[in-house]
Amino acid sequence: MAVQGTATPTPAANDTGEGLLELFTVLQRSLDQLVATQGRLVATLILLVVLLVSVVVVPAALSRLRSVTSDRTGDWLQVMADYTPTTIRGVFLRIAQFSMVVLVVVSFLIVWGVLDVVQTVGPYLDGSDQSVLATIQTVVLVMLAFVLSDQMQRWIGRFSQAVTGFTEHQEEILLRLGQVTVFVTIGATIFAVWGIDLSGLLVGAGFLGIVVGLAARQTLGSLIAGFVLMFSRPFTIGDWVLVGDQEGIVTDITIFNTRLENFDGEFVIIPNDRVSDRAVTNRSRKGLLRLTVDIGVDYDTDVDRAMDLAREAMADIEHVVDSPTPDVVPKDFGDSAVVMELRFWIDHPTPPRKWRAISAVVRGVKATFDDEDITIPFPQRTLSNRVDAADEESLEGGVEMRPDGDG
Repeated sequence: MAVQGTATPTPAANDTGEGLLELFTVLQRSLDQLVATQGRLVATLILLVVLLVSVVVVPAALSRLRSVTSDRTGDWLQVMADYTPTTIRGVFLRIAQFSMVVLVVVSFLIVWGVLDVVQTVGPYLDGSDQSVLATIQTVVLVMLAFVLSDQMQRWIGRFSQAVTGFTEHQEEILLRLGQVTVFVTIGATIFAVWGIDLSGLLVGAGFLGIVVGLAARQTLGSLIAGFVLMFSRPFTIGDWVLVGDQEGIVTDITIFNTRLENFDGEFVIIPNDRVSDRAVTNRSRKGLLRLTVDIGVDYDTDVDRAMDLAREAMADIEHVVDSPTPDVVPKDFGDSAVVMELRFWIDHPTPPRKWRAISAVVRGVKATFDDEDITIPFPQRTLSNRVDAADEESLEGGVEMRPDGDG
């Protein structure tokens, strides 16, 4: 595996080095001319003034100008501030201030004859030694990676606000994928700057990926299923779902598993690959849930009248919505009663709302039937002794029992 760590000169790097060397040469000539005409003390005073203005006066003036104009054009500036990349602005401001400080310090050294810039930095910028330029490029690329990561978070946040139904977990997954892409790209660029050959590393990473894939195929399956769940969105956090034989409220969705809280207060963790290959029932997605209750009336009861009374009783219950309207359907001939099915809907379905609605419907219909003298029968059984039953049948048939030998 060939990995090299020496920065190789490139035409672009040579051009950059030559440009910086020419800039330092012009700077040194200008300062030498200033010293020759004005003297070192005057040149030093001028440099101090430049340093003070660039580091103290200009930032203070900009801050004051922003605070004064914000009262007059607040809305306009606020709109600009919302779309201004604050992090990039801060980075460029700090770079400009640091460059100015370095420039003034170097100028001091030139003015007082302590440093010959051209002779000092010449070997590093004429193409013979690329380590300085590679270091500068690396620092710039690292700063660029963090700036892009911060701006990506802002862009994704604005996108999620503009798109309806974009959940926080989808936003987080998209952000993490974007950050990984940015840092991998910047890392590969830094390796290229230093002349490191990545072909051997890529071959080794390919074999390692095969081994890891075979050893952790279940984990990778859960990972892939997690991404599918994130973007297919069969449910979100807070939904009341039934996954296979597990029922509860979704409390968290990660890239590896889904967490439910069941109605006993227990937390159930289900791997995402098991979620994806089972039937998922989402009771909260529509915002409405239909509930049913069976009730029986006596065979002597007018069924149509009982149905009307049950509808009126359910319509008066606050937990039952008006649309769709409650309904009653004759369902079955029971052993002791005509069985009717009460159908009604609740909104914003949750387990507590479900049981409150069922309890209210049972109480309301029972009270209405009692007021209207409608009987809700219960099963009845008649028990008899088998010997007694045989004697009764003999008597009913006119059979007279006589002793033996009496004719």
